[in-house]
Amino acid sequence: MTVPFHIDRILGDRPFAEAGDPTLAVDDERRRLLAVAGTHTAVAGMHEFGSTAPIGVYGTDDLACRALLRARYPVHAMAFHPALPLLVAGTGSYDGGYFFEGELLLLDLETGMPTSLIEHELGRQVLGLEWLNEQELRVLMAPPDDWQDKDAWVEGHVAVLRRPDWRAVPPRSVTAYDLAGPRVTAPRPDGREDARQRVSSLSTDWGPRCNVRAVQELTDGRILATLDGVQLESWLPSGQRQWAVPDDEGGRDLVIAADERSAWVGLVRPEWEKRPQAVVRLSLEDGAQLDHLTPSAPVSLVRCTDGLPALAPAGSIGERSRLRIRRGSRVYFRETVREEGEWNLERKETWLAAADLEAMPVAERPREPTKAKVRRLFPYSWTPGETHFGGPGVETADGGLVHAGTVYHGHGLQPDGSFVVRREPTNGEPTWVFRTDRKATDLDCDAETIYVTYDDGEIVGLNLHDGTVRWRRHLTVAAVPAVPTALTLTEPGRLLIGTSDGRLLDCSIA
Repeated sequence: MTVPFHIDRILGDRPFAEAGDPTLAVDDERRRLLAVAGTHTAVAGMHEFGSTAPIGVYGTDDLACRALLRARYPVHAMAFHPALPLLVAGTGSYDGGYFFEGELLLLDLETGMPTSLIEHELGRQVLGLEWLNEQELRVLMAPPDDWQDKDAWVEGHVAVLRRPDWRAVPPRSVTAYDLAGPRVTAPRPDGREDARQRVSSLSTDWGPRCNVRAVQELTDGRILATLDGVQLESWLPSGQRQWAVPDDEGGRDLVIAADERSAWVGLVRPEWEKRPQAVVRLSLEDGAQLDHLTPSAPVSLVRCTDGLPALAPAGSIGERSRLRIRRGSRVYFRETVREEGEWNLERKETWLAAADLEAMPVAERPREPTKAKVRRLFPYSWTPGETHFGGPGVETADGGLVHAGTVYHGHGLQPDGSFVVRREPTNGEPTWVFRTDRKATDLDCDAETIYVTYDDGEIVGLNLHDGTVRWRRHLTVAAVPAVPTALTLTEPGRLLIGTSDGRLLDCSIA
């Protein structure tokens, strides 16, 4: 299938962009390579977009990314094979209650293919790696758990894995017997400072940027973006960053005022924090704060079809309850009705609710529905017995609703558990449903096509009328996979895409 997609310009590009904020760096002087592990998660615990621990392998001569691996757990150790084009990486973390879980990963630098080696589903937290020779790898691991083991956090086990050809090692082939070994002292060094110094020695232009959450364009050609660690930033048509407003967590939703002199920004606040969510109005001349409001409950900031901002209730369970419909003729949101004292997810009703714009007087600040003005339209799930979570959405020009979400399951996202659906606004019946295995990060539409981005890097163009796939592709930047986290259609045939590594892509569609 021919994909009519091209990246015309990149803003926020820089050396080591793929690795994010460096946490560990390891050299291969013979091949003139540097492996850099990092994180794209600026807000601790908020793993919304793709994986949390990228590993980029770079040429030290040109700083080009040669290979990229995205791990599920933080990276604690890496080592280049002494002869073969391989990088081994050890990852892991404490599960919060009992186990030290993780992976032993082998990255083939020629094919770019990773292999997870440990047989057991939970794996082991790998703390140290050393090639003793071309066939033997020394592995230092945390104990499997800390049950009645007061020294589990300072000691570990060491084992030596022997394989005649490490390029031929099958996945999940390292057994518990292979990993059995003596108990030793196992320090947990922090490699962040050394990693940053090593990266800085090769380039002073690198910088940790991550998780673009919204991207928009002004009529004068400037591009605005919110991202982790930045409330809002402005880029000139020349590609130079004009200004940025730093923040502990960063900006999320973005609505530009009609006169383009200011913008409202909803700020990210971690679910577990007691701080109320903040919504701020910033000058587009220099980013100065002009106004500030504190909603009584979590909200999504949305731009309605009249171009004005509104606050849509976002529910109490974070991203799962957050439905954000752009360009709505009403303010839409998920409303959960639960009997008093009942917290069982299986015993509740969730509705698609809405407040008419006419019922909310236009004011300088974003409109917020009052309970008296809200109507329940129809059940949020179109399948009886299923619980559907929220996601991004849009109201089409003919009044239809298209939104993405996931199906609740006690063991996480299941095959075909992610959906994009077009629904009739009168009764909620689906016109079509498109299912996949990955969570949608954003979507937008024109008169014929729905554009959807996913947290595995895929972008899909769906027929607006019947949901069939027009085209699909995985996003790459300079032939290296990237994860799209924000998307806006600026004009017919042109998309702005934000990525998990903090880049802004100006793209054209033939």
